[in-house]
Amino acid sequence: MADAAVAGYAEALFAVASVEGDLSAVEDELFDFAQAFRSNDELRTTLADDNVPAARRLQVVDDLLDGRASATTSSLVAMVVGAGRAAELPAIVDAFIERSAASRNKAVATVRSAIALTADQRERLAAAIRTSTGKDVEIRVVEDPSVLGGVVTEIGDDIIDGSVRRRLNQLRESFR
Repeated sequence: MADAAVAGYAEALFAVASVEGDLSAVEDELFDFAQAFRSNDELRTTLADDNVPAARRLQVVDDLLDGRASATTSSLVAMVVGAGRAAELPAIVDAFIERSAASRNKAVATVRSAIALTADQRERLAAAIRTSTGKDVEIRVVEDPSVLGGVVTEIGDDIIDGSVRRRLNQLRESFR
């Protein structure tokens, strides 16, 4: 049932974003908000806590996104939080991004890297993924210092681990 709810919300977000504004900008803003939500325990707890009045949760969303995101993005996040679905927000955003990419006949590749990637690096990575998997992808970068170096790429259930940590572990295993 939760998967159906997530898919329903993702479809609703896609429909509104498609009609109301720049779909690409809304995707980027929702992705960034979902990443902040995932990485900030206090934000996650506050927005997902039903004991916190809905007006207060919506005020937190407004305070966070005011001037940093489009009105469309702010409204979409407020809709999810106001409906009491904040705990599912990252899953809803992931499904929304996948739906949006599918509308352009692309898959989504989430790339974890220790540093931000330049536009050129993103393009080269997308080309390399297309060559190795045969899938045309849109790159979403998550900065993750635990990667150390290199990148870890997830495309659906497939994981391509090109991290320095993995290479060091392989080297360590070869000496045993």
